[in-house]
Amino acid sequence: MTTMKKKMTTVLVSGLAVLAALAVCTAQESAKAVPPATAPSEASSPTTNTAKDPQFQTRYPRYKIEAGDQFDVTFDLSPEFNQTVTVQPDGYVTMRGVGDLHVQDQTVPELTDTLHKAYGKILNDPIISVVLKDFEKPYFIADGQVGKPGKYDLRGDTTLTQAIAIAGGFTDAAKHSQVVLFRKVNDQWMEAKLIDVKKMEKQGNLKEDPFLHPGDMLFVPKNSFSKFRQFIPSANMGAYLKPY
Repeated sequence: MTTMKKKMTTVLVSGLAVLAALAVCTAQESAKAVPPATAPSEASSPTTNTAKDPQFQTRYPRYKIEAGDQFDVTFDLSPEFNQTVTVQPDGYVTMRGVGDLHVQDQTVPELTDTLHKAYGKILNDPIISVVLKDFEKPYFIADGQVGKPGKYDLRGDTTLTQAIAIAGGFTDAAKHSQVVLFRKVNDQWMEAKLIDVKKMEKQGNLKEDPFLHPGDMLFVPKNSFSKFRQFIPSANMGAYLKPY
């Protein structure tokens, strides 16, 4: 009897071992059948794409109000508040009914919003229209050995040589090979660039003839500069400018 029990125990243990081995094999086969999870690539990651998207600057920036600008303010439902105002040197305007408001460096839509908020305190949802009446127009300055030194409106695309022609052309004493183009970099510095107009005219090649930017100044000297600095303080520009 004892011998029979031992045989049955041995058979039972062997069966359990076989079942365990089969279970392990089945698990391994199942693991092989399931493809491993793949991590999302950088190309498919929304966050990565957003970070790599190019950022574009405004192509057509809006004009910003400056000191000396003048504009009309019209109230459709409250004409008694219609007025024409001029921006003071400190950037403020005095508005009828609401007092002083700082408007310098604002675009017309921003200015309209500023007025709407101010007048919204005394009027119920005012309808306001703003129209620029007089403002700083783009200009360039021509000085030195040109026929008519002065300040000129900058209308459309104008190159350096065209600007010289507008200012009356070179005088007999002009140094054609060392025309200086001054351009504002910031409030403290002006960039100065030498332009060899004589060489361009001699070769008949105006590819290096630069287009002027608003506020540029061209200076035509009599003699070549012995010392030339690319950047100079804006305060020193007074030596080149004449009162007009």
